[in-house]
Amino acid sequence: MESQKQHPQKFSLEFFPPRTEKGMEKLKGVIAGLGTLSPEYMSVTYGAGGTTQEKTLETVRYIQEHTEQQAAPHLTCIGASEESVTELLDTYAEMGINRIVALRGDLPSGMMDPGEFKYASDLVKFIKDTRGDEFHLEVAAYPETHPQARNCDIGIKWFKHKVDQGADSAITQYFFNFDSYRYFIDNCEKNGIDLPIIPGIMPITNYENLIRFSEGCGAEVPRWLKCRLESFEDDIDSLRAFGKEVVQELTQRLLDEGAPGVHFYSMNNIEPTLEIAKSLTYRDYSSNLGL
Repeated sequence: MESQKQHPQKFSLEFFPPRTEKGMEKLKGVIAGLGTLSPEYMSVTYGAGGTTQEKTLETVRYIQEHTEQQAAPHLTCIGASEESVTELLDTYAEMGINRIVALRGDLPSGMMDPGEFKYASDLVKFIKDTRGDEFHLEVAAYPETHPQARNCDIGIKWFKHKVDQGADSAITQYFFNFDSYRYFIDNCEKNGIDLPIIPGIMPITNYENLIRFSEGCGAEVPRWLKCRLESFEDDIDSLRAFGKEVVQELTQRLLDEGAPGVHFYSMNNIEPTLEIAKSLTYRDYSSNLGL
């Protein structure tokens, strides 16, 4: 964990672009509520093949023009061309965006050709080669190993290659086992990887949704946690209270042990993230969350 202690601890948020106007109005309220925490940036997801491009642009533009926060759009490269990526980067530059979350994305159903970029490392290299340091590039990290990697060593090899192409920092897939992050950082250090690797944090509010999301992205929900969550059955209030306690303890331990901040997957909701975030203490400053 020593490599991570040299980096200042930061706080950031993630949203997904709503599909309806009603959803967008709700998100505006969420952005305002969580904006009181003064995050370093707010990231906005982007569907593979550009499936949510217009909604992503709308959400990013709203954050840039109507809040005091900085937006960090996700950019997935599956199905994209160099021309389409260049046009999008030009648009973001005109909007004052200086941070991109560079991802591969999943191949949409029925799409056989991944396009000109096969991996996220290809996208990172292209942006660095053509734009230099114009954009701070965030990439994804997988403490429990990339779901398509045969083993941890291959997963680290892929991650190192992506970092070597010019990544500036990384955000992890969410996890619930502290040792997953610690062992991943130890492995990174052994392989000469030295950049901020920010833990992704997922608040627990719904058991079925959590299991579905986790199965889809390869995140492990420990058996003991599944059993406890299942035991609450229809007692939603108790489940959320327990989930808050678990995630709050995990997040504070990560910060105490040296993680360079946290990145909350807000799921476009205020309270779960707000309550956990307000409870945290950081080593570098006490006013990071606007308290």
